[in-house]
Amino acid sequence: MALVLLLGGARSGKSAMAVRLASDSQAPVTFIATASAGDEEMAERIRRHRESRAREWNTVEAPLDVLGPIRATAAGDFIVIDCLTLWVANLLGEGAGAADIEGAAGEMLGELRARDCVVVTNEVGLGIVPVNELARRFRDVLGDVNARFAAAADRAVLMVAGRALDLASIESVLGRP
Repeated sequence: MALVLLLGGARSGKSAMAVRLASDSQAPVTFIATASAGDEEMAERIRRHRESRAREWNTVEAPLDVLGPIRATAAGDFIVIDCLTLWVANLLGEGAGAADIEGAAGEMLGELRARDCVVVTNEVGLGIVPVNELARRFRDVLGDVNARFAAAADRAVLMVAGRALDLASIESVLGRP
């Protein structure tokens, strides 16, 4: 079983790579989508993402409760979660605190460790320090969730301009396992 974490900036190729890995798995796929269409532009983005997936895949819209759909997915299915970024933003928007979100992330990891899956997320710590408290809290909570997923993942990949950079190979150069 393998848990793959794909992280990177916006439009870096994360979702396309997740779709490719799921397709290559040759297993039934359950795609857990965390986006919700708050406006027409986001609705269009969601439509394009849906069209990039195989029609036979099971898609579950789960902007807040990702754990339930993970548990409901058949044991042999390959799971794609796209993405932790929107999930964290959605939970913060509903008033969840950092401890609640990190606890939910831990529960998700507990379920995903025995599964073949890919989890997509944004790396938001490479930019400037956000100007307001909510944006800084979002960056910090997502950073902690990402670090937790990266530590648990069998493979963590940084996507940059459509190219994949395996983070384990960087750690091996640094003398870390």
